[in-house]
Amino acid sequence: MTKVAVGVVGLGYWGPNLARNFDDLAELRWICDASPDVLERYGARYAQARRTTSFEELLADPELDAVVVATPAVTHYELSKRALEAGKHVFVEKPPGMSGAEADDLLAAAETGGLVLMPGHILLYHPAVRVVKALVDSGELGEVFCVYSNRQNLGKIRTDENALWSLGVHDLSVVLHLLDEEPSEAWAHGNSFLTPGIEDVVFCYLRFPSGKIAHMHLSWLDPHKMRRLTVVGREKMVVFDDMELERKVTIYEKGPWQPTDTYGEWQTRTGDIFSPKVPSDEPLRLECQHFLELVRGEGDPLQAARDGLAVVRVCEQLQVSLVGALA
Repeated sequence: MTKVAVGVVGLGYWGPNLARNFDDLAELRWICDASPDVLERYGARYAQARRTTSFEELLADPELDAVVVATPAVTHYELSKRALEAGKHVFVEKPPGMSGAEADDLLAAAETGGLVLMPGHILLYHPAVRVVKALVDSGELGEVFCVYSNRQNLGKIRTDENALWSLGVHDLSVVLHLLDEEPSEAWAHGNSFLTPGIEDVVFCYLRFPSGKIAHMHLSWLDPHKMRRLTVVGREKMVVFDDMELERKVTIYEKGPWQPTDTYGEWQTRTGDIFSPKVPSDEPLRLECQHFLELVRGEGDPLQAARDGLAVVRVCEQLQVSLVGALA
C-alpha cells in the first residue's frame, strides 16, 4: 500500500506530536514552520522530510497528498482554505475556524474539491470516551438526564484565545458526541482576570431539545488540575476522569427510585461501583489513523467536518452570550 504523503505545518506546542505520529503511519514529506531554528531542530529528527518556512512552497508539491495544520487557532481557517484550494486533504487542529461561517466555508470547499476535511477533536478517539459512548447508546445508563465537565488547571495561560475556545472545544465535542444533538440554548458567563478581553474562567450551560442539559467549567486559574466528565442517567451514572492512571471510567449503579408502595416519594438506590478495563491506545495515534483511512477512501470524508462545524456553531453561540454578559 502506497503511503499517504503528509506535510505538517506548525511545530509549536502540538505539531511535534502530530509529526511523530504521521512519521510512523505515513510518509512525512514536509515540515513547515515560521522559525528556521525550529525547522533545524526537527529536521534533524526527520531527515527525510523537506523543510520550509514557506507554506506556498509546501502546497506547490504535486506529490503531497495531505496537509496537517497545527498553527495558532486564529490562522486555522486561512491555512486550511488555501490547502483545500490547492487540492490537498486537510487535518486541522481544533477549532477549524473561529466562526460558524468560517467552518461552513471550509466544509463547502472540501465538498467541492472531493477532499477530506477533519478537525482535530482528539477526545473523540480516547478509548475511555468510546466506552462512555457505548454505555450511553446501549441504554445501560437509562435515560440520560445531564452531562457536566470540569477542565481546569493553573495554566497554560493563553493570550490569543480564551478558555472557551482553548479548553471548552474539547469537552463540547464530547458532549455533542454523547448526546447526538445540538443544543437549543447556549449560555456562558466568565471573566478576564489576567488579559483584557481573554476570559480565563468560563461557565457554560446548554439545554437540548430532548430536555437534557449540560454544564462546563473551564479555567486556567484553578488550584486543581481536572479533566473530568460525568454523565447522569436514570439507572446508572458514569465518570470519565482522564487524570486517573488506571480507572479512567467508573460506573456507579446509583439513581433515583420511586417504590410502588409509596405516595410518590423519591428515594435513592445505590449498588455496585465498577471500573471497566479501558485500552491504553494513544488517542492521537487513533485519530491520525482515522484521517489516513479517510484519505484512502474509507468512510465518509466529511462527517468529521460536519461534527466539527456543530462544535464551532455552539462555541460561537456561547461566545456571543459571554460577550453579552460582560457588556
